[in-house]
Amino acid sequence: LTGTKYGCGGGGCGACTVMISTYEPALKKIRHYSANACLLPICSLYGAAVTTVEGVGSTKTRVHPVQERLAKCHGSQCGFCTPGMVMSIYTLLRNHPEPTSEQMIAALAGNLCRCTGYRPILDACKTFCKESICCQKKANGKCCLDQEDDLFDKEEKVSTRLFSTDEFQPLDPTQELIFPPELMRMAENQPKRTLFFHGERMTWISPVTLDELLDLKAAHPKAPLVVGNTSVGPEMKFRGVFHPIVIAPSRIPDLNVVKRTDDGLTLGAACSLSLVKAVLTNATSEFPEEKTKVFCAALQQLRTLGGEQIRNVASLGGNIISRKSTSDLNPILAASNCVLNLASRGKKRQIPLSDIFADGVGNNIIMPEEILVSVHIPYSRKGEYVSAFRQAPRRENALPITNAGMRVLFEEGTDIIKDLSIFYGGAVSTTICAKQTCWTLTGRHWNEQMLDEACRLVLKEIALPGSASGEKVDYKKTLIVSFFYRFFLEVLQSLKTTDPCHYPDIPMEYRSVLQDFKNKMPQSIQIYQAKPSQSPQDPVGRPIMHQSGIKHATGEAVYTDDLPSVDGELFLAVVTSSRAHAKIVSIDISEALKGPGVFDIITAHDVPATNEFYYSDDPEIIFARNKVICVGQIVCAVVADSDVHAKQAAAKVKIEYEVLEPVILTIEEAIKHNSFFEPKRKLEQGNVDQAFETVDNIIEGEIHIGGQEHFYMETQSVLAVPKGEDKEMDVYVSTQHPAIIQEMVAASLGVPANRIMCHVKRVGGAFGGKLLKAGLLASVAAVAANKTSRAVRLILSRGDDMLITGGRHPFIGKYKVGFMNNGRIIAVDAKYYINGGCTPDESVLVAEVSLLKMDNAYKIPNLRCWAYACKTNLPSNTAFRGFGFPQSALVTETWITGVADKTGLSPEKIREINMYKEDKQTHFKQKLDPQNLIRCWNECMEKSAYYSRKTAVNEFNKQNYWKKKGIAIVPMKFPFGLGTRYLSQAAALVHIYTDGSVLLTHGGIEMGQGIHTKMIQVASRELNIPMSCIHFCETSTTTVPNACASAGSAGTDVNGMAVKDACQTLLKRLQPIINKNPKGTWNDWIKEAFEQSVSLSATGYFRGYNENMDWERGEGQPFTYFLYGAACSEVEINCLTGDHKNLRTDIVMDIGCSINPAVDIGQIEGAFVQGVGLYTMEELKYSPEGVLYTRGPDQYKIPAVCDIPEQFSVSLLSASQNPYAIYASKGIGEAGLFLGCSVFFALRHAVTSVRNERGLKKTFALNSPLTAEQIRAGCADDFTEMV
Repeated sequence: LTGTKYGCGGGGCGACTVMISTYEPALKKIRHYSANACLLPICSLYGAAVTTVEGVGSTKTRVHPVQERLAKCHGSQCGFCTPGMVMSIYTLLRNHPEPTSEQMIAALAGNLCRCTGYRPILDACKTFCKESICCQKKANGKCCLDQEDDLFDKEEKVSTRLFSTDEFQPLDPTQELIFPPELMRMAENQPKRTLFFHGERMTWISPVTLDELLDLKAAHPKAPLVVGNTSVGPEMKFRGVFHPIVIAPSRIPDLNVVKRTDDGLTLGAACSLSLVKAVLTNATSEFPEEKTKVFCAALQQLRTLGGEQIRNVASLGGNIISRKSTSDLNPILAASNCVLNLASRGKKRQIPLSDIFADGVGNNIIMPEEILVSVHIPYSRKGEYVSAFRQAPRRENALPITNAGMRVLFEEGTDIIKDLSIFYGGAVSTTICAKQTCWTLTGRHWNEQMLDEACRLVLKEIALPGSASGEKVDYKKTLIVSFFYRFFLEVLQSLKTTDPCHYPDIPMEYRSVLQDFKNKMPQSIQIYQAKPSQSPQDPVGRPIMHQSGIKHATGEAVYTDDLPSVDGELFLAVVTSSRAHAKIVSIDISEALKGPGVFDIITAHDVPATNEFYYSDDPEIIFARNKVICVGQIVCAVVADSDVHAKQAAAKVKIEYEVLEPVILTIEEAIKHNSFFEPKRKLEQGNVDQAFETVDNIIEGEIHIGGQEHFYMETQSVLAVPKGEDKEMDVYVSTQHPAIIQEMVAASLGVPANRIMCHVKRVGGAFGGKLLKAGLLASVAAVAANKTSRAVRLILSRGDDMLITGGRHPFIGKYKVGFMNNGRIIAVDAKYYINGGCTPDESVLVAEVSLLKMDNAYKIPNLRCWAYACKTNLPSNTAFRGFGFPQSALVTETWITGVADKTGLSPEKIREINMYKEDKQTHFKQKLDPQNLIRCWNECMEKSAYYSRKTAVNEFNKQNYWKKKGIAIVPMKFPFGLGTRYLSQAAALVHIYTDGSVLLTHGGIEMGQGIHTKMIQVASRELNIPMSCIHFCETSTTTVPNACASAGSAGTDVNGMAVKDACQTLLKRLQPIINKNPKGTWNDWIKEAFEQSVSLSATGYFRGYNENMDWERGEGQPFTYFLYGAACSEVEINCLTGDHKNLRTDIVMDIGCSINPAVDIGQIEGAFVQGVGLYTMEELKYSPEGVLYTRGPDQYKIPAVCDIPEQFSVSLLSASQNPYAIYASKGIGEAGLFLGCSVFFALRHAVTSVRNERGLKKTFALNSPLTAEQIRAGCADDFTEMV
């Protein structure tokens, strides 16, 4: 079964979600829950039924409504995350056939998607929800929730749906698979017995009674207890921890108790967090409020702890005993005086939970032979207040930066502190108690004076070590005091409600901070122009579902790793450098070769021909030969009979290094050492120096933009199969560029390219990251396959993928801008530095594009800009959606807002004054007609009701001190083109078979952008036959040679032309036959053509766009046409924590005449959300030695469901034509990404209003990504001062 996907191996992405069903004979109940297959030990599933995506439905049997709706609502693009999405939704529906929208959104919190931006997935979910969030509920199409928001209302009437709900089959809960009766009988009749499972290296023991468990623990004190494997699992996987014996106590009744006592609840240590959550939720609804304050605070943390899949398996006891500082529960349980019930042989005892954290560094007084049996959570008392807080890099499914649990008890009827308890997590290696502070404050009144002293004491007591892993010490300290202040306000508010006469009111403008940001089901609008006059047969311009949509949802879509294993196949694991710049002294492989299943070790000596590819002065390298130039460079590789054996052996390869100087990691160091890739580029127009003398004002500044990991859901994957004769080899790769794979593999093996067949069926996301890197990895696999004469499979783990492959270029922009007092910008002098990493890759090209596109939407009369690609000892950075534009245009928008700050005009005024107005030339002398730019801008202004909402934002900001809103609108001009003609040539091959069916292939790659769907639409229109007659099999170098990469938004543009050309050739041949028999059917004509010996196969070709650029003269026509757009975003920030919520985004895009509006709007939304990630969330961290820390979804946060705007509208500009591309469309894959910066500038607006209110200095720099830490630092106040 290949439907369940490997995405990260650590429970962080949800791609491998499955449904587990268990039967409780005592209750006669079946329980269904979702879980991450990558963490679930198979031994823990004794007696359970597992449902994978294949069990939900398939095209061979019946497609389940969840699968059907997800596909038809366009909820899959690359389709790799889709099976996990299906399983999360399906499990929810098994438990709640009519879920609320809150349940639905919670069910998806543990699933990541990198393509869609989540909106279409949520559209599919809404169709199952019972409340009327779905606007189609009302006959008039009016949504009942939006009364006040008239604009969202009006739009909804005219917007055409991208899918029709009429064709959905209804959800019928009676049709689901039943729980296997034999498992039921087994559970009821078989006496429970201890289970032993023996593996190659370890033993799993699952006892059934507490006494037996205690005996085992006495015999094996070091053996861990594993329930959900969410803590031990990742340790064994990622940190190489090994346990020869594992004990699984989850079948022991004593550890699963749930009972109410007079003074609280007792919960078994093996209870899952989901169960704890359900029990506490019930208790809060049954008991009076004053008894349940501890429960409420714990629930507050449980809502955001992990995703649903993690909570379903992770245990309460495991969370406590692992004593991780990232536990959100421990601080609140410790502060609330919870009690642990411990047992060991012949002994039971109780200790307060807070004791295991007593001296701050985890004074572990639980003995190795002791077991935590259950946890007692007390009721709260009168006059007692309990709160829990957390701040994480993402609101859901993310480990916290800092968290806290606080409790205060007052002397009866007063505000005098009788007992105070404060615990923090995330500060040091475990949960820590502010004991001194609590003692000192006992007996004080709850007032400002106490607050002041408390903050000072807490900061003194909780000393944070300046830790290595790029930790945010100042931010953590600020959070520590900000949380206490928030607690202070909460308690004041409660005191006021209980006794209004005695206690002061907290000021109105402070109150909003007591409400946390909540997740609501987003509303969305998509507007495109339907063409009623078009013949119903013609599919172009219609929102047609992705050709593989249903297969994505059923898990039948085959990706590289799903290909069945070949006889004798070997697995390859890479061994990477641990030094950033060093000489390789020796490689010791003796230990590795002794490992079980190890077949051979491959090094640079095994490469028959080319190991270094000189595409420019510096080479791209397959295996490091004598020295390494970055951490993560491939030094050698192990092939073994399984991926587990290969990885075990790879860990045993010992490499000795001799460190070389200098080690250059940052752009600043590269500038210091003058380390650059040639050539450096410059563009200049007008007379810059003279212009600076005439201006009224000058600003100077610089902005740093961090890199970005592609985080395609499918990691880099290769299967190389030697054919055994003539040195032929089949290479199946997840790549955007089969031709370069063929070229590099052939060169490395020293065989002609005609012996290497490269096949690509589909790619699970790429975004620019599967070009050159995929070629090097394919060569690694091919060299191994060549040496061993066996098929070799190379699937990078997520951690290795992130370590080895590099991503978007980090960027520093320095600028000097001269302008008049009226806001007109006269002169700009800018320098861009990009961090290219250790090899050239595409870095110089990225630098060039960042220069060519730096003007964004503005006409600057005098301009000089330089771009430098820095050569550093980081993994080589590469192409990434947007290709330099998202960085250089952010620099431009930053100085635009700088000019606005200086002149006192609003940023949108400065943008309007300097925007391209009439037919003008760009700074490299290419003509452009900006009328659609102005149309997009005006339409976005109008659709977003910008001015009235800006007034409302300012009003809100006057009335709220700790919460602020911000709004920003940003225009975009995105030039389309690849700069040289030969890069955009394309070819297609079309066969018509005698039964009338058509097989189509072209050089483009399907990676989620729907190119095959669009090509079939093109062929359908040209041949005038239904799409169902046309099939696309795979892209392969055997059918279309020398194809260009599917990159730069150009896939549909160029391949569409080639397909059209081929179809027209065929039609021309068929025309005489059609003319003779005009009433005949397509099949008649094809049969006749065959009988007349007319060739039914044709190639189509497109020469490419005539693009050129002369860098010597600084002018040219590097682009063919321009896309335009504008986006307006509104956000709200919490000034105490730096957290923010995206409230609303309106996007207007000019994309010509869309070939498939569903696909195109999906591309715009997906790119926008990726941009929101780039500019506000995704942060790569390296150690001072150049080792990447952020190696998976645990540390690296891409946007999740909770990050998309609550109101999200995308409209395509009407009546726009583009004479240069197929059917007047425009290539839109990349453009939308930059619009994510409207969120960045909305945040900047919010921070500015904080600073203005507090009288802080006007100029301040914000870098990207604008994380909570930066927002908090920008909102300086008494608490940041204390730190």
